[in-house]
Formats: sequence, structure tokens, C-alpha cells
Amino acid sequence: MQWLNALVGRLLTSFRLDTANRWVGSLQFFIYDVIKITLLLCVLIFFISYIQSFFPPERSKKILSRFHGLGANTIAALLGTVTPFCSCSSVPLFIGFTSAGLPLGVTFSFLISSPMVDLGSLVLLTSIFGASTAVLYVVLGLVVAILGGSLIEKLHMEPHIESFVLQAGSVDIESPELTTQDRLVYAREQMASTFKKVFPYILIGVGIGAFIHNWIPEEWVVSLLGRDNPFGVFLATLLGLPFYADIFGTIPIAEALLSKGAQLGTVLAFMMSVTTLSIPSLVMLRKAIKPKLLAMFVAICLLGIILVGYLFNALQPLI
Repeated sequence: MQWLNALVGRLLTSFRLDTANRWVGSLQFFIYDVIKITLLLCVLIFFISYIQSFFPPERSKKILSRFHGLGANTIAALLGTVTPFCSCSSVPLFIGFTSAGLPLGVTFSFLISSPMVDLGSLVLLTSIFGASTAVLYVVLGLVVAILGGSLIEKLHMEPHIESFVLQAGSVDIESPELTTQDRLVYAREQMASTFKKVFPYILIGVGIGAFIHNWIPEEWVVSLLGRDNPFGVFLATLLGLPFYADIFGTIPIAEALLSKGAQLGTVLAFMMSVTTLSIPSLVMLRKAIKPKLLAMFVAICLLGIILVGYLFNALQPLI
């Protein structure tokens, strides 16, 4: 969407503002990225919500119950790609699936996949980083979710679920068959609701990105997150933990870091950390699982994210 960036630049120039000025450059970056991400956000949420209308929790539970072993983990991870964008939105579904009696490893594959990879990330990453990067990101994210859930299943961590989750039980309620019009209305309502929830984080993310893009010296970013720092992936992963945002809020930050010389895998590790292991979502998840299982979940995600980051850094010259 470089045409949009050029259009914003011409608009600012028409007001006798010099886009070479740092402040004006920051304003151009901010306006351009807010418009771009908002347009992508609304289109993607509408499209994904329409698809999601075919997979309500009751239907997802029935689908998952038909599979066993690695196949169940794979289906759970794939179902996670058509669920809400942030990790906090996925925790209630995780609790519901667990209380319904689905295997713990299967529900964890869903929990890891849901915020880390979704259809929105595939399209949005394609628009920013290219198709090969986007597809590889999604594939590796699914691999982390499948293997992570499988490991938790093998370790038999069921005793580390809080008792209220196991005692909650579930009620099988048949979902009404929706018409095409019903699904379009649902998609529109989801788009409006998610936009209201996500837009503040877009503004914050774009603001941080504009600051990095125009005010942080390139040599600082290169020294911390560039190829000369072997611990850049570790640092980026840890930096992502305090943030609470979805992929739409992290994209402008990642885009700015990449333009300043950060390695691709390091930037993607930061994005995965923010979307999967935000502190608010971990606090919410702690209500449902005990510390040992929570620590296992965090360790699996951290290890997977770090390995994915280093793999992308190694493959960056090829993609």
C-alpha cells in the first residue's frame, strides 16, 4: 500500500509541512499505518468472523472429540486459527473445552495456536513481509502448538488443573443453523466489537512504531536486535512479555524494528511473545491451572518461539 503512504505524504505537503522533518515524518508514519492497519483489520475480521460462524464452541467440541492422538492436536491447532485474535479471548474457550472433557493436550494445542497464528496473521504478514515469510510463520506456529500440546498430554498434567474447571461440566446445546444473512450480521457485529476493543492497541502500537522509525538510531536497534547480537532473539522474546496486544498492534512495531536493521526472526519472536504470552493472559490462565502447569505452558511457548526466531534468522537470506 505504498500509494497510501505517498498520498498521506502529499496531503501533509499540501499543508506546507516538510516530510523530511522528524516530527512530520513521525506523523506521516502514524497516519499511514493507522489507516492501513484499520482497513486490513476491518476486512479481515469480517471475513474471519464469517468463517468462525461455522465453528461455534459446541461444533468445535464435537469436531475435536472425533479425533485422537496427534491428529486431535493437529485439528485443535487448526481450529485455533479461526478463533479470536488475542490470548485473553482464547482462555475462556480453553476452559470450556477442558470442562467438557476434551484431552488436556488437545485444549493446549488450541490455546497456543489461537493467539499465535490465525487467518488474519497470514494475510497481514503477507502484506508486510511477503507470502513466503507469512506461510512459514503460520506453519511453524502450528508446529509449536501441535508439539506443545502433545508434550503436555504425554506428561499427564491433568492433576494440575484447578478443581472448579473439572467440576464445571458442560451442557450440550445444539447451535441453531444460521442463514447466510445471519452469518453476515454476525460478521458485521464481530467486526464492530473487535474494532472497538483492538483500536486503542493499534494506536499505541503505531505510536511506538512511529517513534522507533523516526527517533531511535539505527545503530541501537542493530546492536540489540541485529545479526551481531546472538542473544537478540532471547531479548526480543522477553521484551514482548509485558505487552498486551494482538497481531494488529504488534505489526507496526515489528515493521519499524525491521526497517531499522533488526533481524526478521528476532522481530517475529517479539510478535509471537506479545500475542501468546502476554502477562494479562497468563494471569487469567492461572485462575484455571496450577503454577506447575502454567510454568510448563510458558516454558514450551518460550522454547518454541526462540527456536522459530533463530530458524527465521538463519533462513532470512533465502526468504
